[in-house]
Amino acid sequence: MRLFGWLLILAAGGICRAGETAVLASGARLHVDRHEIAEGKVRLFMGSGFMEMDASEVTGFEADEAPIAAAPAVLTVTGTAEPGAPPPPATPEAIADAAADKYGLPRKLVRSVMRVESASQPAAVSPKGAVGLMQLMPETARQFGVDPRDPVQNVDAGARYLRELLEKYNGALWHALAAYNAGAGAVDKYHGIPPYSQTIDYVNKVDKEYKK
Repeated sequence: MRLFGWLLILAAGGICRAGETAVLASGARLHVDRHEIAEGKVRLFMGSGFMEMDASEVTGFEADEAPIAAAPAVLTVTGTAEPGAPPPPATPEAIADAAADKYGLPRKLVRSVMRVESASQPAAVSPKGAVGLMQLMPETARQFGVDPRDPVQNVDAGARYLRELLEKYNGALWHALAAYNAGAGAVDKYHGIPPYSQTIDYVNKVDKEYKK
């Protein structure tokens, strides 16, 4: 009964450790840390305790080849993802920063354009049909080969387009912003910010946001 009791404790506790296996005369096998033999008795050590039996009840010992790794427990903590769980969706700011870094733009600039364009809302759609965080028009999305409904693709294309406009206008920020809003054709036609109230207001809003 003493042996059976120890087996129950080991099974319930889920103990897994390096050591050796005691082979009992009954045919049972018992994993132990180590053993001692003295005066016809065998003492089997397991954890902080031990059990003792007649030497005739043990036919031999087998050494373990390698430590047995216990399976890691899964612990759920508020605000912490479980191992193997999908990562949480990226925030609009993180998406903007990644796109800014990719195209060598100031992070604050891409964030400012995103706030003015869509208030950082992935599902924003303008009356003219511009979609997403940086408000891509369908033809612009097709030009860059992206799905404007996907936030990462949307902002990536918007940042890439802004970078191209800055290069086109030799780094002139207001020209690039005006072209982002009204199109490069309008900026080229007026050799600067076109006299459209909406575009002038847009450039001022982005500039103000950028300088905060």
